[in-house]
Amino acid sequence: MPTRRPVPETHTSIESDEWDGRDLSGERHDQVAFVDVDMTEVLDEGSVFTGCVFRNVRFNASRHSDAAFLNCSFIRCTFFDATFTGCKMVGSVFDGCTFDLLKVEGGDWSFVALDGAGLRGTSFTGVRMREADLTGARLAGATLTGVDLSGASLSRADLSGCDLRGSDLSSLDPESVTLRDAVVDVRQAVLIATALGLDVRSE
Repeated sequence: MPTRRPVPETHTSIESDEWDGRDLSGERHDQVAFVDVDMTEVLDEGSVFTGCVFRNVRFNASRHSDAAFLNCSFIRCTFFDATFTGCKMVGSVFDGCTFDLLKVEGGDWSFVALDGAGLRGTSFTGVRMREADLTGARLAGATLTGVDLSGASLSRADLSGCDLRGSDLSSLDPESVTLRDAVVDVRQAVLIATALGLDVRSE
């Protein structure tokens, strides 16, 4: 199991501010602590947040494209109906956040820490999530299609009813996760059967 990274050290802070509906496109923020900030319905194209801490921040219905949140910490944030398209979340940590109706399309979420996260019904398509920590994540009914999960930690994850087609499941131990009613393609089915010790033959 990956070692959980410490909260980044910040040098400035923005507290109890109303950023709802704001256009963040092109902005850059380094080592800033955002506390109790309302970012509902923000529009964001190409912004860069590096080593920032988001605590009790509301990202509800926000739209982000080609943005970067690098080595950031998200603590008790809400992402209701938020969309991230082609974004980078490399090395970021999520702690106590809610993700109802979150939609992620493309981008790089490698090395993120989402252990124990409630991701039921969320959608991740075509996303790179190499070595992501999804230990104990609750992904029942979620969509994880075309996702690169190579090296990801999936132990005790609930993948029941999850659409996994086209994703890299090479690091999946089928005996350590819940897979009931999960949707997989033929190649994945063979991979899982082999991992369970079955002798798969064409005839």
